[in-house]
Amino acid sequence: MKIAMIGQKGIPATYGGVERHVEELSVRLVERGHEVIVYTRPHYSATSLREYRGVRLVSLPSVRSKHLDAISHVALCAAHAAREGVDVMHFHAEGPALLSWVPRLRGCASVVTIHGQDWRRPKWGKGASLALRAGEWMAVHAPHATICVSETLARELSQRYGRPVQFIPNGVSLIDERDDSILDQFNLEPQRYVLFAARLVPEKGCHYLIEAWRRGGFDMPLVMAGDSSFSDEYVARLKAAASAGGGARIVFPGYVYGARLASLFANAALFVLPSNLEGMPIVLLEALGYGTPVLASDIALNREVLGSFGRTFKAGSVEDLAQSLGECLGDTERLSAQAQRARDVVRRDYDWDAVASRTIELYSCLDGGLAEGPENCG
Repeated sequence: MKIAMIGQKGIPATYGGVERHVEELSVRLVERGHEVIVYTRPHYSATSLREYRGVRLVSLPSVRSKHLDAISHVALCAAHAAREGVDVMHFHAEGPALLSWVPRLRGCASVVTIHGQDWRRPKWGKGASLALRAGEWMAVHAPHATICVSETLARELSQRYGRPVQFIPNGVSLIDERDDSILDQFNLEPQRYVLFAARLVPEKGCHYLIEAWRRGGFDMPLVMAGDSSFSDEYVARLKAAASAGGGARIVFPGYVYGARLASLFANAALFVLPSNLEGMPIVLLEALGYGTPVLASDIALNREVLGSFGRTFKAGSVEDLAQSLGECLGDTERLSAQAQRARDVVRRDYDWDAVASRTIELYSCLDGGLAEGPENCG
């Protein structure tokens, strides 16, 4: 089959769970003999990059603004994919799903993967939130099949809209290489720092973590690995809060990738994800896969991933987070043993090859009879 991936910023992935999902899936589709086009944006992927591990890359422009970047790019991508004569247009995220009806005009299969409820993100105003809510409705009504990376959210959306939503989880891709130079660069000692790693945006709860850290007066650094995603003002407020009034050191290394990020995970005393909103957090799977103890907010989608591994605190509660941080850092031996058990489970159960196989089965079912609809492709 010839498949177009639409909605992501690009690959190879640097930051962004959607981008990592598309990269891991696309590479495996190519390995199994399919032709895959991944559309990229100039501000994310180099325009000169035309191929990546067998995946064809097509760079198209976008209107570089918070509200128009994604939808302007998706419109150009859908038009280009239609001219390319692809068999499947696979849209990623609720905003891009607004155009998931386009493939029907060309007689090709349309698939949407919902990575989370984007309309709930606090960075969007009322108008943008309504548009994204419409994208969610479109994601389960317009395409021939809808996928969700969270079983909890897939069940909720299916019940709400009375439409089938397939659950296909994220996988996790871990690397054995380490680059411990990042520890020297930021004066960090193994097992003597706490790690956060994600985009610095309000829904990730970074402000709760910084406030809890300052209140707790912990005797080790907090590493906030990540940076802005149309959230420059928020990042500036975080850094101002981190430097106010002394207290334990808070480090902002920016986005960290590859062996340097693997080293941060593997050497951390604790990984913390204080988010208010998630899809299926790949970063949580990565922390567990590296055998790092985890403390996460108790939202349903974090609990779905954690299971009995790791500890949760009340989402949005600085007081509970500060208390939980202290308890976790005082109980590292037990949490480390628990994390090692989680490592084996994650590496066994969250496999990108299995994700690719299930996605191909869905594509093949649609390709064999679009008129029958996704309810016959379970």
